[in-house]
Amino acid sequence: MTESAEPQLTCRFTASDGSPCPEPAQGQAGLCFWHDPECSKDGADVKARLEALAHAGRSLEGFALRGADLRDAHLTSGDVGRRVNLSRADLSRANLADGHLFNTDLRGANLLKTSFRAANLNNALLDGANLLGTEFDAASLERVHWGRHLHQERLAHQSLREGRVEEALTLFGEAEVIYRVLTGVAERSGHHAIAGHFYRNEKVMRRMQMPPWSRDRAWSKLVDLLCGYGEETDRVIGFSLLVIALCALGYFLLGVHGPEGELVLQPRLGLMRNLIAFGECVYFSVITFTTVGYGDVTPMGIARLLAMLEAFTGAFSISLFVVVFVRKMMR
Repeated sequence: MTESAEPQLTCRFTASDGSPCPEPAQGQAGLCFWHDPECSKDGADVKARLEALAHAGRSLEGFALRGADLRDAHLTSGDVGRRVNLSRADLSRANLADGHLFNTDLRGANLLKTSFRAANLNNALLDGANLLGTEFDAASLERVHWGRHLHQERLAHQSLREGRVEEALTLFGEAEVIYRVLTGVAERSGHHAIAGHFYRNEKVMRRMQMPPWSRDRAWSKLVDLLCGYGEETDRVIGFSLLVIALCALGYFLLGVHGPEGELVLQPRLGLMRNLIAFGECVYFSVITFTTVGYGDVTPMGIARLLAMLEAFTGAFSISLFVVVFVRKMMR
């Protein structure tokens, strides 16, 4: 009897959905050619083989393609609407210039210093990818899903929670650099709303590197709350409405003098009379905030101080709104 051949082992890589890699393992690492980072991807046929796998609908998750020359690669699926899965892949220092990666899933991929110059990344998923040093010049970036937080940003907050302050500061610095680059890329591509989002996050990353409880950090936080570093007109409007409402309540409790007498909370007069008086206080708060000052309602006692503070805040808020609004419209 002849001895039966030993069964060929398959790659030990397991995808995020639990499915195993069907490629044969090679070497002591137990990984296939595509998942083994020690296997050189310099071969002339690597791009063609990768394109064939993508077109056939095979998952490319976790592929180790560090430094691979994939210029003008067409990594698109043969099934219309199906994403090519390159999530968790190592594409660091790879050259994907002029590549076609429409609808590609790059979530969690290592894109350290990867070149996407003039590549088509429309509708791609980049949530959680390492974008440090990634080149996007002249790339098509329509409807790209960048994710809420950068990879470095998430790691920085985790390091901060675990008490690794120096590591967190380094990661916040890297995140700041990435956001600054993405701001420029988005502005050059005409995606001004996305550029504004990146710019605000860049400033937040800068703030996170400032000493806790410092004056600079407190001021930076205040500017963020008031206007999102000049990117959020809604915040200015919300702040203004809040000031008007709180001051109106203050006038109602402290009392102001109206055309028909004192306007102040008087429970004995009933709900309707008090609501009318509060409405008059809201009116006075609005004209004070906008510094109109008709003079038909005047503050009394300590309410004068409140009116003075509201007028100053109103003048500042209106000026801030104009600056933020014009800045966004000029884009």
